[in-house]
Amino acid sequence: MKVRLSEYSENWTRLFQEEADFLMTIFRDEILQIEHFGSSSVPGLKAKPVIDMICIVKNISNVDLFNDKMHSLGYDVAGDWGIPGRRLFRKGGENRTHHIHFYQADNPQIERHLIFRDYLRSHPGEVARYSRFKEELAQHFENTSEYSPAKKAFVTRMEQLALAWFAETQQSI
Repeated sequence: MKVRLSEYSENWTRLFQEEADFLMTIFRDEILQIEHFGSSSVPGLKAKPVIDMICIVKNISNVDLFNDKMHSLGYDVAGDWGIPGRRLFRKGGENRTHHIHFYQADNPQIERHLIFRDYLRSHPGEVARYSRFKEELAQHFENTSEYSPAKKAFVTRMEQLALAWFAETQQSI
């Protein structure tokens, strides 16, 4: 898939909410909470125009019962996509609009994603640095299959900063 890097759009919050409302009509009380995360959830951050969502559920195995329904609604059913304990649905085909990650409530991936999001929301300088890095990568890599792995080390380092920030803020409470 081609790298599509965009300026932040206020519209992404609306697209998240519309999709969250729709998913609640399908999964009903299976979903405990839905969060917007990833680059499209951080004001000012350049992002691929894909809404990343976390659906926190009671039992991850029950999500599999919805695979046929989700497929019939046009979602790509991707299983765990390399992360045990996750279920991933993608919407939009080659012009992807949403990545919907389902995790059981006790999965540690949830906290990692949300801490990183909150760290960026609280640190505009890091948002600017991350945006510049993404722009540089987008100039060097045409496809997400190259772009995404190229940013992994940078993101991992930034996640470590976010986790340290979170630990520090928890100590001061």
